[in-house]
Amino acid sequence: MFTGIIEEIGQVKSFKTVSENAEIVVECSKVLEDTKIGDSISINGVCQTVISMTDTTFTAEVSKETLSVTNFLTLKAGDKVNLERALTLNERIGGHIVSGHVDGVAKFLSSIKNSNNFYELVFEVNDEIARYIIKKGSITLNGISLTVVNIQGNTFKVAVIPHTFENTNLSFLKPNQNVNVETDVFAKYIEKFLFNERTTSMITEDFLKENGFI
Repeated sequence: MFTGIIEEIGQVKSFKTVSENAEIVVECSKVLEDTKIGDSISINGVCQTVISMTDTTFTAEVSKETLSVTNFLTLKAGDKVNLERALTLNERIGGHIVSGHVDGVAKFLSSIKNSNNFYELVFEVNDEIARYIIKKGSITLNGISLTVVNIQGNTFKVAVIPHTFENTNLSFLKPNQNVNVETDVFAKYIEKFLFNERTTSMITEDFLKENGFI
């Protein structure tokens, strides 16, 4: 589990496909502290297991499934990636609960810096992902915990403070570039309760509306 608070921007040293899978080597420093083989590190929001390390890098194996739902296949040597070590029980949760299990990708459309030096970033997703995004809800983009400012159809906007913009790879985004998306897991559980005919849950659509959840 992660919090969506990025610890460091790493750099891809190498990315190569191996049969239907891949291997990624990331150059970094901070996230290597106290890390050992077998630990989890979030790379652009994707939970990956460390299989080997040096003093300046770690290596992870990327599965076929991960390659099919993330932007990993576009990665190349020199690319900047957001990094976060797995949550420990004595850490504050500054963002929200992030599993590192990516739902898909969002296409970056535009970025505007407003008068308060906040950045408003606009993204587009497919129908399957859009159904789980709500205004003021939590969303994870390239591993960053963010709040949805607004959503219209399949397009949504997030507001990013200067610190986050400057200390993550959001500042390197270019129009039409894809970012990894993880929606709030609670939305999926609610949908499961509401629309699974086999459930005996007391949670109904009327109940959620009456209590301001939807």
